[in-house]
Amino acid sequence: GLIVLTVQAHAPSLMPEACEAGSRCDEVGGGKAAMLFCGLYLVALGIGGIKGSLPSHGAEQFDDSTPSGRKQRSTFFNYFVFCLSFGGLLACTFVVWVADNKGWQWGFGISTISIVLSITVFFAGSATYRSKIPSGSPLATIFKVLVAASLNNGWFSRSSGGAVVSMSSSPCNGVPGNENKDSEALTNTLKFLNRAVESNPKYSTIQCTVEQVEDVKIVLKELPIFACTIMLNACLAQLNTFSVEQAATMNTKLGSFKVPPASLTVFPVLFVMVLAPIYDMIIVPLARKVTETEIGITHLRRIGFGLVLSIFSMAVAALVEVKRKRMAINSGLVDDATKPLPISFLWVALQYLFLGSADLFTFAGLLEFFFTETPIRMRSLATSLTFASLAVGYYLSSAIVSIVNSVTTKISHRPWLSGANLNHYHLERFYWLLCLLSVLNFLHFLFWALRYKYRGKGTTTE
Repeated sequence: GLIVLTVQAHAPSLMPEACEAGSRCDEVGGGKAAMLFCGLYLVALGIGGIKGSLPSHGAEQFDDSTPSGRKQRSTFFNYFVFCLSFGGLLACTFVVWVADNKGWQWGFGISTISIVLSITVFFAGSATYRSKIPSGSPLATIFKVLVAASLNNGWFSRSSGGAVVSMSSSPCNGVPGNENKDSEALTNTLKFLNRAVESNPKYSTIQCTVEQVEDVKIVLKELPIFACTIMLNACLAQLNTFSVEQAATMNTKLGSFKVPPASLTVFPVLFVMVLAPIYDMIIVPLARKVTETEIGITHLRRIGFGLVLSIFSMAVAALVEVKRKRMAINSGLVDDATKPLPISFLWVALQYLFLGSADLFTFAGLLEFFFTETPIRMRSLATSLTFASLAVGYYLSSAIVSIVNSVTTKISHRPWLSGANLNHYHLERFYWLLCLLSVLNFLHFLFWALRYKYRGKGTTTE
């Protein structure tokens, strides 16, 4: 995908016709548009494959049967988030600068070379990797169990000795002790799924094992926790939209250097890069001593702390917007959006600090939660939900903005979040709304978190 984009950015014949300032520009179409979208979708497909499988692949390199291995795995997730942030830092500073000053072909070219180098490094270590043998599609298993439970009429009847099916996991190359030798019967949670297991099923093609049913139960019990992180990502979406617009109306100078408002996305990235090592080397060891547990801070507590920080971030964002608008009124610049307000853009960085911290705690905690709690056959699917939460959160943000504008237009004939001048927006009310929704979301999270029972090693049942 990046090669396609690099070639198109380099060849003038593959780009739209040049247009002068002030004149009408024709948008790209036909084969040129097809090439552009082909490159973009290939990049998206590749990123989806990497982010969906890399967290679980990396975590599986550590021995889950020993305390030291589980501690190293936790460290891996923290530095996985650190590396994602470092890549984002390079992308929104160095690569953007090159693309703006040297041309898009150089920006895409640098990205292409980086991917090629990373592939080389990845394959250089392939002989040492512990690899999980594929054992079928987890999505197919989930669909099969749900369909079987819906179609089967009778309930599974246990024999006198109990209906026991081997729960042995798929063997992993080079991972001794990874086989689960325990056997389990159907549990009493989500009983409706037990109908998927029958001694005499009507449809033999969808006959399920106890192992498959119990795996699906575990994934379904994790979905409410996944859903509770979507609101956090909807708040994160504001950092790339309204927060940038706020900063654009403020004084963006640091000494003699003028900071581009779009570069403010560097702040949460830097905060994550600073906090990740501090959390791993100071906070977690201290928490282990205080709690006298191997994990120190449970996964759900990390997620919950991140959700609390998101509440504070939206409250801070609302207060900063009140201060910004008050400054606009006092300076007589409410109707003049061309002049910067006499207030530093660093006030906006406060909400970046809180949301960046919230992202670290929740994102890394959610990755480790899914990996630890999910059966080995479904780990890649589960860790992929972390990135699905990010995508759904951004869509939710757009939906909330549209709903708010629609409702406020009907009530007051003036939308809160629309117009040519940000000073005429009611952005502070929108932030308070997000703060309220985040509070409700946290209460929703508590409802499920307090009822969740851990099953992974090295965690507590709290």
